[in-house]
Amino acid sequence: MFLSELRLYFCNYWLSRIPSHRFRLWYYRTIMGFTIGKGSSIFMNCKFDCAKGLTIGINSTINPNCRIDPRGNIIIGNNVSISEDVIILTADHDMNSESFGGRNKKTVIDDFVWIGTRVMLLPGVKIGKGAIIAAGAIVTKDVDSFSVMAGIPAKIIKQRPENNINYSASYRRLLH
Repeated sequence: MFLSELRLYFCNYWLSRIPSHRFRLWYYRTIMGFTIGKGSSIFMNCKFDCAKGLTIGINSTINPNCRIDPRGNIIIGNNVSISEDVIILTADHDMNSESFGGRNKKTVIDDFVWIGTRVMLLPGVKIGKGAIIAAGAIVTKDVDSFSVMAGIPAKIIKQRPENNINYSASYRRLLH
């Protein structure tokens, strides 16, 4: 228990401040047990609620200051762009439980999704391919592919054209 907490403390309060993608990604893959695809980045000051349970595809980017809670498993697809200050949750408490029991729910983000600044994804949501979540939205239920969502709670404001999207969301800055 102590070593597990020490690993998480080091990850969140020391490692996350080191301006080296290579070293951080090595730690995330080797020590934290995350699966991170080629060309993907996790920028500085991201915090994690536990080790394991995070899978990221190729060429995806998680920008600075995000909180990632992989207790219930998070699957992030290819070419996903997650903006700064995003919170992705997979665990909550059952308000109807006498013991305030915890529960975990898998969160899935499909390919070519763009999640705007300060979005919150609640446990168990699935974001479909090519969807866009506008800045500040709180996503409480599944999002259809190519939908543009905004608001609290997030609602569809328009549909993106379902053309053949084919771009790379891989992005790195020298000291981030």
